[in-house]
Amino acid sequence: MTTAKTPFQTLPSSSLPSHFKIHPLKFSSKPSKILCSQNPNLRPPPKSITLISILRSIPDWADGVKERRMKQRRPLYKHEDWIRHRSSVRHLRHLLSSLSSRVILSLVPPVLAFTSVAAVVASYNTAVLWHLLPEIFPVLRASSLPYQLTAPALALLLVFRTEASYSRFEEGRKAWSKVISGTNDFARQVMVSVEKDSSLKTALLQYIMAFPVALKCHLVNESDIGRDLHGLLEDDDLEILLSSNHHPRCIIQFISQSMKLLDIEEPKRTVLESKVTCFHEGIGVCEQIVGIPIPLSYTRLTSRFLVLWHLTLPIILWDDCNWIVVPATFVSAASLFCIEEVGVLIEEPFQMLSLDELCIRVCENVQEAIRSEKKIRETLVMKKEAASRNPSLNGHPTSGDEQTNRSNSNSSSPR
Repeated sequence: MTTAKTPFQTLPSSSLPSHFKIHPLKFSSKPSKILCSQNPNLRPPPKSITLISILRSIPDWADGVKERRMKQRRPLYKHEDWIRHRSSVRHLRHLLSSLSSRVILSLVPPVLAFTSVAAVVASYNTAVLWHLLPEIFPVLRASSLPYQLTAPALALLLVFRTEASYSRFEEGRKAWSKVISGTNDFARQVMVSVEKDSSLKTALLQYIMAFPVALKCHLVNESDIGRDLHGLLEDDDLEILLSSNHHPRCIIQFISQSMKLLDIEEPKRTVLESKVTCFHEGIGVCEQIVGIPIPLSYTRLTSRFLVLWHLTLPIILWDDCNWIVVPATFVSAASLFCIEEVGVLIEEPFQMLSLDELCIRVCENVQEAIRSEKKIRETLVMKKEAASRNPSLNGHPTSGDEQTNRSNSNSSSPR
């Protein structure tokens, strides 16, 4: 299976800017101080393993798995993906892949904690009922009426929280759709307005293709803009871009200065400058989504409600379920915390969108349009010249037989 070539190449060390180059190590002639013993048998003392360190390692592991999965590249769906997506065996496939799910693995700490609390409550109540503890210890039980009254409130709170996160996801998707469509339209306007194939026109098209990549690197954490833009921009342009604080706005400055130097008519220049507004709007919307989360009081309220609910759930269910409170608490925590976790994940939409694939696709589309522009123009010019040599009533060139029949009919007509 052959992999498609992408316009983003790996940045070699020789093309790095001067302030990014690795300087050679300098060794001093003076003897250095011995900081550790030369005895190879001596090893640093191992870290002491405590209960706190063990308990802390579980959420650290879950967070590490979640962050690694967040960095994975998400592909755009094709026809084969949609067929698999709506397959009738999708439920079995999703069930079998539960242990590899990012959402489920990130829920291991809270679900394990509340299930353990349920097991402790069940063990305590069993010990009290079997008179293994003094009679002063009461059985932990309570009426289920408060839970029946607050269950609808918890359900509405989770629904509103997830809906608010999805609206942010949809807003980010629409913003990127405008950026991608604006990039394609901007490149098309440049190819139409600038007739001469100059180096400045080529550079302007490169800057236009580089803008979505720069915006993606500006929004997604730990992105390498030097690697992504190495095969798209010249080395001197890339050096200026890397030295700037705001990469997308630096690309816009490249675009604006290039349009000033282009030898085009003023109406065409005005149209091209209006296309830059789409880029500014995309930066503004995306930065607002990243910088302004859902009100933190809303997120804290949902989290506190869920924690208190599941801490007291074994006490409420003890009279009706006894030891079944342990699997019941596990199912409830896994279900409700999963809904809350999905809302938290999609609250930052740019980690969930296929931005890498969108940038690659827009670059491929513009590059294909550049390659086919000359051929299409030559074909149309040939058609225009052929039509001017052999005009007809409908504007299309006529064949030789049609011209002969027309001349015969004109000569045989009475004068």
